[in-house]
Amino acid sequence: MIKLTVPLAMEQFFRILVSSVDTFMLSTFSEQAVAGVGLVGQYVFFIQILFNVVCIGASIVLAQYLGAEKSDDELNYISQASSVMITVISLILTAVVILGIGPLLNCYTLADEVRNSAYNYFVIFGGYCAVFTAFSLLQSAILRSYGYTRDAMIVTIVANLINVGGNALALYTPFFKGHEVEGVAWASGASMIISCIILQIMIVRKKDVKFSLKGIFKVPSRVYQMILKIGIPTAGENLSYNVANIMQTAMFSTLGTEVMSAHVYTQTIIRFAYALSIAIGGATQIKTGYYVGAKQSDVAYKKLFLYWMFATISSVSLVGVLNIFKTPIISLFTKDTEVTAPIVSTLMLVSFYIEFGRCMNLIFVGGLKGSGDIKFPVVYGIFSMWSIIVGLGWFLGIYCGLGIVGFWLAVGTEETTRGIAMVLRWRSKRWMKHAIV
Repeated sequence: MIKLTVPLAMEQFFRILVSSVDTFMLSTFSEQAVAGVGLVGQYVFFIQILFNVVCIGASIVLAQYLGAEKSDDELNYISQASSVMITVISLILTAVVILGIGPLLNCYTLADEVRNSAYNYFVIFGGYCAVFTAFSLLQSAILRSYGYTRDAMIVTIVANLINVGGNALALYTPFFKGHEVEGVAWASGASMIISCIILQIMIVRKKDVKFSLKGIFKVPSRVYQMILKIGIPTAGENLSYNVANIMQTAMFSTLGTEVMSAHVYTQTIIRFAYALSIAIGGATQIKTGYYVGAKQSDVAYKKLFLYWMFATISSVSLVGVLNIFKTPIISLFTKDTEVTAPIVSTLMLVSFYIEFGRCMNLIFVGGLKGSGDIKFPVVYGIFSMWSIIVGLGWFLGIYCGLGIVGFWLAVGTEETTRGIAMVLRWRSKRWMKHAIV
């Protein structure tokens, strides 16, 4: 578990660093650019969730197949089918992004500079570079399923270095004068392209990883069905969460650019606090798949409570450290001490509430997914997200006049109540009857 978790934590840290570096470096250029890129960042994440329909499905099936010691051909079928599906999805989404970004941004009340920044960043990184983002996610998921979390971590570090260098070139040299946001988008895209190349080299060199494209169009249809049966509802939970947050953003975007910027800055800072919990949740999913595939569900049941305890202590402690040093941290992002900085400071305090509940979700939903119990987290999650994140968010933020703080309190309430529901589901042991193999 430690060998899985530590590289996953480092990978999450550096993945978060990609968007954080974009935000930090853009903040030295323009507050409007930060708001625009932050706005479409949700949609970039939304696209990645759609890719995860395949990636998550493939990783869960692979984990259980490896635990059950399935044949090399069966393992290779999973990689082949997921490659075909990820290609089709990414090409379709590229077309949707390029054609649909204009009408999408018209749904928001935005200043011209914010709108232009959002448009340019999304078309380049979310559109033209989508296929490379998709394959890097799939390649990393396959490596992690085989236990090679360290390799995925190394590639993420390399990608970050490329991204930082590209951002510096775009923002601090005359080469992209007047097109700085486009340059930042291409820097992120270049990091994904190079990641794909390096990850494929790593996969080819590892003889135990079954990822041959020979006979790729002869994969049995049952393999596609199995991946989608797991992947669609599993990603559906993440999809619903993201759409609910997009609805929230649409509501508080009317509160002004300063509020939007404060929201983006706080998210950028706090993401580092739950990187470890995300890693433990990912490792939990892999380990649970192994245990269930090997017919050791009772071991998985006991282990999960230990993982949850460690994740909660780690994440909440990190939120505490960030709050202790929040004044100098906030000053790195904004010099607006009258409006933006106080909002960020308040939201960082609310993050204690959010992260406590989020830890329960990440660990127990990861365990439920790894076991093959997909339907319950999705159905409950959709109800919870839309009734609390959107419904309660509107009530507290708009009706009660709490503004962005009310929306964040709603997120914390949703995370906590849904986390409790997932714990109760795990304790019921009903998930034990949902094994794939």
